[in-house]
Amino acid sequence: MVDKRKLNTILAQAGIKTDKITGALVAPIHFSTTYQHPEFGQSTGFDYTRTKNPTRVTAEETLAAIESARFALATSSGMSAIVLAFSVFPVGSRVLAVRDLYGGSFRWFNKVEEEGRFHFTYANTEAELLQHLQEDIDVLYIETPTNPLMLEFDIEKLATLAHEKGAKVVVDNTFYSPIYQRPIEQGADIVLHSATKYLAGHNDVLAGVVVTDDQALYDQLFYNLNTTGAVLSPFDSYQLIRGLKTLALRMERSTENALRVVEFLKTSPAVKEVLYTGKGGMISFKVQDEGNIPQILNKLEVFTFAESLGGVESLITYPTTQTHADIPTEIRHSYGLTDDLLRLSVGIEDSEDLIADLKQALED
Repeated sequence: MVDKRKLNTILAQAGIKTDKITGALVAPIHFSTTYQHPEFGQSTGFDYTRTKNPTRVTAEETLAAIESARFALATSSGMSAIVLAFSVFPVGSRVLAVRDLYGGSFRWFNKVEEEGRFHFTYANTEAELLQHLQEDIDVLYIETPTNPLMLEFDIEKLATLAHEKGAKVVVDNTFYSPIYQRPIEQGADIVLHSATKYLAGHNDVLAGVVVTDDQALYDQLFYNLNTTGAVLSPFDSYQLIRGLKTLALRMERSTENALRVVEFLKTSPAVKEVLYTGKGGMISFKVQDEGNIPQILNKLEVFTFAESLGGVESLITYPTTQTHADIPTEIRHSYGLTDDLLRLSVGIEDSEDLIADLKQALED
């Protein structure tokens, strides 16, 4: 049953009233790996923690609710979520994917294609996706906005056409989170998150999420996850629940800060292009002189030069040598991911400090 409460209420109330024995306000962490059967032939609903864990169930119920879905599975990382999602598609499936992808996604896609498990066709723009949707495909895979070029795609339009072809639609919603986008409502069959990022929000949890509203897909996903075992641990499930409670507040503050940072970047003589959608904390920009990038990164004091995104702390990433290093140079350059691009994950610090830090690094 889909939770009909407002999003902010679902988030703030995550885990509340789940402990019927003590009435604990904060959902407890259940570390036990195994559970007692009340009698022969009976179960509490929990038998072995790889299959089902009370703390993980609380996290999954919240994750499903905020994505307007009935089912969610919490996995050990964002990449394990992608692998799990694709496990329900038969060998030989034809996948149409956006070209601008997280480097880890591309690395795995490339590997499984080399092994003959899936065949991939890539599209740079929505127009190209629409053109390829006239062909026979089995899966449509979208990041929106994309990482790191911040391209947006019309999920509803693309999902409608994909479903007419009998294809399933998978959407990576990591950058926007359910605060700004709920792909299930727009026709997606499966939604993915690297919950390490905005959902957990504090750079201290490695987690992934797979969400669906389709019972048959969920049954397959649940079976495969239980079989392979890449589940989220009880403690990390607790940490994820804690992070979810402030998701809306963090996203709103990150957006406020990002809008101000974008205003500055657009006026900086050191910047030639700014890529931002108008919401969320993710910004990419291209500098006038890529030879200055090492100096820029070394001079920053408030922004931290590190991989990842979505935490309360502001980070700067150089995709060429970090997140997208596994994508061959000629492929990256062909779709606009050039060596002059830097990516910001804007946190919740004071925007004046963030702007001052960027100014001294870029222009002084």
